[in-house]
Amino acid sequence: MTWAWIPITVWAAFCQTIRTAMQKYLKGRLSTNGASFTRFVYGLPLALAYLAAASYFSGRPVPQVNGEFLFWMSTGAVAQILATNLLILALTLRNFVVGTAYAKTEAIQAAVFGMVILGEPVSLAGVAAILIGTSGVLLISLRKSSRPLHDVLHSWREKSSLIGIGSGALFAVSAISFRAASLSLGEDFLPLAAATTLAWAVSLQILLMLVYLGLREPGELRRVIAAWRPGILVGMASAAGSAGWFTAMALQIAAYVRMLGMIEMVFTFLVSYLAFKEHPTRSEIVGVVLLIGGILLGLATR
Repeated sequence: MTWAWIPITVWAAFCQTIRTAMQKYLKGRLSTNGASFTRFVYGLPLALAYLAAASYFSGRPVPQVNGEFLFWMSTGAVAQILATNLLILALTLRNFVVGTAYAKTEAIQAAVFGMVILGEPVSLAGVAAILIGTSGVLLISLRKSSRPLHDVLHSWREKSSLIGIGSGALFAVSAISFRAASLSLGEDFLPLAAATTLAWAVSLQILLMLVYLGLREPGELRRVIAAWRPGILVGMASAAGSAGWFTAMALQIAAYVRMLGMIEMVFTFLVSYLAFKEHPTRSEIVGVVLLIGGILLGLATR
């Protein structure tokens, strides 16, 4: 399964692109927290189905959880929720474009956290690949900026940028934590370990958001139920993508998975160009070239 993480990651990035596009449809019908809750609650059945399938076809029982697993799984689940909320906060600020762009530094931060927390070093060529790919993502993300290079180099101290960096850090922590949780199970068939982590994490996230919405946005739960038709589609796309992310990160160092996962930006670029007939800017084109180059270099190092 040396190379299995590559198509699995591409699949996860593709599903995430679909989920993001579909969540825009729910944006006017649900609050931000309601839309986030939708992806978890309607995605849980598919996450449980993936766990059942992984257990059945491997002929192995569902792994027994332990204290180390519960710690890493809980850390990842909470960090993912907080990261999403910070990203949403960045969108509300004046210079939101810069903030959301800096959130894309997740792969770089995942490499650092992976080395510090799990002792999984990334090669120099891998670091170069991540830096090149991230530079491309920043340029694509700043397509609405009149001075993309200036914003990348000189805006990192702004409030929106710091919030974006914080969001990327928490996304990186969640990726590292989910990988650690899967590995802590001691399960030889890693897709089964990943499926176990996914099912537990989604269940915990549903519980946490149920408590929050019940206390802070009680009416939102009724709206989530009323939006069950699009919610099921969002949940299925989210769960399918999460199954891919969790499995890929059980098979490979999280930094490389998140690096390849940046191909989501290429998918988004193609959708905007082919479906919505939006003309790409020069910085976008340069960004796509850098991103693809970084990904190819990263794959070559693995």
